[in-house]
Amino acid sequence: MSDIVKPSGEDMAIVFFGELSTKGKNIFDFIRLLGKNIKDKLSDYPQLKYEVHKDHIYIRLNGVDYSVVAKALAKVPGIQAYARVKNVAKDLEAIKDEAVALARSSSAQSFKVITRRVDKTFPHHSDEICRWVGGAVLQACPDKHVDVHHPELELHIYIRPEGAYVYGPKTLGLGGYPLGIAGKALQLLSGGIDSPVAAYLMMKRGCRLECIHFAAPPYTSEKVIGKIADLLEKLADYQPAIKLYVIPFTKLQEAIYDAAGTSYAITIMRRMMLRIAEKIAHAHNDLVISTGESIGQVASQTLKSMICIDRAIHTTVIRPLAIFDKTQIIDIAQKIDTFDISIRPYEDCCTIFEVKDPVTAPRIERAEEIEASFDYKTLVDQCVRDARIVWVRRGEKLPADFASNLTNNNEV
Repeated sequence: MSDIVKPSGEDMAIVFFGELSTKGKNIFDFIRLLGKNIKDKLSDYPQLKYEVHKDHIYIRLNGVDYSVVAKALAKVPGIQAYARVKNVAKDLEAIKDEAVALARSSSAQSFKVITRRVDKTFPHHSDEICRWVGGAVLQACPDKHVDVHHPELELHIYIRPEGAYVYGPKTLGLGGYPLGIAGKALQLLSGGIDSPVAAYLMMKRGCRLECIHFAAPPYTSEKVIGKIADLLEKLADYQPAIKLYVIPFTKLQEAIYDAAGTSYAITIMRRMMLRIAEKIAHAHNDLVISTGESIGQVASQTLKSMICIDRAIHTTVIRPLAIFDKTQIIDIAQKIDTFDISIRPYEDCCTIFEVKDPVTAPRIERAEEIEASFDYKTLVDQCVRDARIVWVRRGEKLPADFASNLTNNNEV
């Protein structure tokens, strides 16, 4: 599957999979895709070399700073944990010296040695290696003690046919599944706090995303589109290229408010958004639609509202944030660095018209009656036909005038 790593005392990184270990016969498909995603993420460093195993991946650094590699690994879905590792000769002295060096560099007061001996021809058993290394660490670091139950520092020793690997603390990764393994989804992206967090969680579960945004110029400004682009640039840390569909929603939204008044306006508007999203999803092979809704957060997110809205289409709608409260959502938004962008005070199409009496338990029959009163199908088809597309790619800045281009019905 890859280059064989020779024992040379070199610096490496080790990547652990986590949930992938539960995938049975499909595990190699998951691992191959994860390996590809890691290589794509680190494509700026061709000197890196990879060795893929069924429960971990080694990355030979070849002079690349480990901190650079670690920063990239932190943004790759499917990784449970990663660590810096030293590949040393299969010799007790070499193993001991590296373990002692790791212990000395740590401020931990307690430690534990964990040995895994895959190469059964190595003449020393795991327990013997642990005792030997543990004794050396105690002698070299009199301020430390052994704690086999709750150590502050774990010293890992892995004996393989091609060499011995010694590493210390692991850094937790994103977890989840490799990006793309679950298929492709279409994410509704409003520009608020919730939908970017929902997008991130979908990516963590292995879904490759396309995004759709509903723009209503002149009621909404070009700054909203710029805000969406900035959010996607953050999300591109996890998915290198994201396609965005910008839907000109003004005519349909005005028709909705004329037909529905205020109480049912949001319900009908959400039903129309899903109809448009479904047509885009079917045309571009998106399996499901994802939204940033949370149960009970606003009138359109009660269970009865969600049922009424979902009945407009036949495509499955996933709501990753359904059971999250707002503080949990904000915590994740701050973690992925989208919060400050999301709170910029630019109104999106969901907030431009004042609604004082939104219905919280809409009836499907009433929604269908309102929809029958105007030619929404023609307007929906026009929205789909006039959709504008822009690609947001990791590390690339969009043109300064791209927002005006999109709202003026030009394709970027």
